[in-house]
Amino acid sequence: MRTHYALRQSLRRRLLPPIRLLVLGILTLSFSCQGSCSVAVCASPDLEKLIDELIRSSGAETVAVAYHDLDTGRELLINPDVSFHAASTMKVPVMMEVYRQAAARKLKFDQRIPIKNDFASLADGSHYSLSGESDSEQSLYKRIGQPQTIRELVRLMITVSSNLATNLLMERVTPERVMELMRTIGADNMHVLRGVEDGKAFQKGLNNTTTARDLMIIMQLIAERRAVSAKASDEMIKIMLDQKFNEGIPAGLPKDARVSHKTGSITRINHDAAIVYLKGRKPYVLVILTRGIEDEKRAHKLIADISRVIYETSVGGPSRRS
Repeated sequence: MRTHYALRQSLRRRLLPPIRLLVLGILTLSFSCQGSCSVAVCASPDLEKLIDELIRSSGAETVAVAYHDLDTGRELLINPDVSFHAASTMKVPVMMEVYRQAAARKLKFDQRIPIKNDFASLADGSHYSLSGESDSEQSLYKRIGQPQTIRELVRLMITVSSNLATNLLMERVTPERVMELMRTIGADNMHVLRGVEDGKAFQKGLNNTTTARDLMIIMQLIAERRAVSAKASDEMIKIMLDQKFNEGIPAGLPKDARVSHKTGSITRINHDAAIVYLKGRKPYVLVILTRGIEDEKRAHKLIADISRVIYETSVGGPSRRS
């Protein structure tokens, strides 16, 4: 397992040239986290050992962790550049692009678009539809043909991970624009190629993928209120605070922790990417990606356990969530 633990006294930022910032309307935080002891103090073998033991006992094939504390500058990176199927974590970049286009006045949040269940495959352009039974949100399927606001589609996409809302928004903002935004912010290995449940594309290996580092970049940008604008970042944080699936990172934290996050899961894949807010300090970003655990409950427990040991070792005292 490739690990790197660093205590940074200050986060080094590289901002895009001012003219590019004006064009894209976004401040970019660029990471250089391969990390060496010449620029950071390497430490905490105990935390590394604890997490290694949790991963080994879980039976997971691969686990990646990316942690950055905005209060202390501490970072923990485990397999940060290993590529995973993104599952529903790709919905955060889609949300960010919706906000970017709204800021550029290319769309309005109160704009209504018709609900449909007919999409073009990335593989060959053929038509496919989503299964309401396999979607975590089903109310939209009862309203096919009726209009819905972009604002409500974003909420459903994030808080209850609606696949239908995601595909409707993806068609509106386009994967190409989402990818352009990801490259602008330095999330170079986040690939948002297509909508959800595109079976033909899946068979050809045309999948949405991410790394823990890229999700950390995205979540840190939002946490620092630099994603599109401070107002847009605040709204995205608020939406993710209303996340309904809280079996992962939040389950390892004290009850008074506020967690703005997005989960993602498909067969043998379970992820959680979060901004964690605790009283009296700046937040921290934590991303945990897992592959190879058959039992979803075991995957959730692993994510919660890693969240707990990071909190207890690096942030606060024992977690007392009940």
